Amino acid sequence: MDPELEAFVPLFPKTDLTDPVAARKSFAGLAAAIPAPDAAGMEVEDRTVPADPGVPVRIYRPHGAHGAVVWLHGGGFLMGDLDTEHPWASRIAAGSGAVVISVGYRLAPEHPFPAALDDACAVLAWAVEHSADLGVDPARIAVGGHSAGANIAAAVALRSRDEQGPPIHFQLLNQPGLDDRQETWSARNFTDTPWFYRDKAAAGWRHYLAGRPATPYSAPARATDLSGLPPAYISTAEFDPNRDEGLAYGVRLLQAGVSVELHQWPGTFHGSQALLSAEVSHRQNAELGAVLRRALAG
Repeated sequence: MDPELEAFVPLFPKTDLTDPVAARKSFAGLAAAIPAPDAAGMEVEDRTVPADPGVPVRIYRPHGAHGAVVWLHGGGFLMGDLDTEHPWASRIAAGSGAVVISVGYRLAPEHPFPAALDDACAVLAWAVEHSADLGVDPARIAVGGHSAGANIAAAVALRSRDEQGPPIHFQLLNQPGLDDRQETWSARNFTDTPWFYRDKAAAGWRHYLAGRPATPYSAPARATDLSGLPPAYISTAEFDPNRDEGLAYGVRLLQAGVSVELHQWPGTFHGSQALLSAEVSHRQNAELGAVLRRALAG
């Protein structure tokens, strides 16, 4: 493990996802300790996207933006909101120069699949319809997210392709959780890794699926046809149960004719880029913005 990250491992709390309310409180406390970057170069606005029910969003508009990303936070399908994602959404907006539409999607177990996916699709459709108001090119709208949010972003791309929905320019999947089966080497063997480990992943899937069989829209790794999807950037962490399913999805996208950039970060663990004192974390966060900037430039 990266020595700068390893020093923090004893300090990480063991979050029990069997109690969603307590888990959300702990997650919010961790997020509140992360400093947000200077937002002086952008406008930040909270809005509600009309849907059933309405979907809260926080829009970050850097000056001179031409593209946008519908951004989905992480949190195991049951934690996180616009406030916990604020440090990361604002960093991505600053680093990419793109409008970031951070989505406060509904959470499991109160709202299991497909509630979060429905919310994300509603925001994508709204962003394309209101692209002029947002000041962006409707042909340069991406989807992206961290962890569970990356799952939802990948599912949005699949559903949009299958249902002839809004065109998606790019998908950015950071440490995605894509496969409920947990049969990969990393999912079977990383049982005590920092912050995120096999049992925690299994609990998140149980809450999200609520006893229903998984489909390609809830677990994109189950999709048999990945052709015709948007170009992708997929990043994985070395000591992460999600690692191998993210890498496998990237290879399958390539084999289906989709342009993909894969980045496996050595010495890192799931969510470790939140430890901003580590040099590797700075590189990870900077790369997310740089990748999106390149993807939406042309």
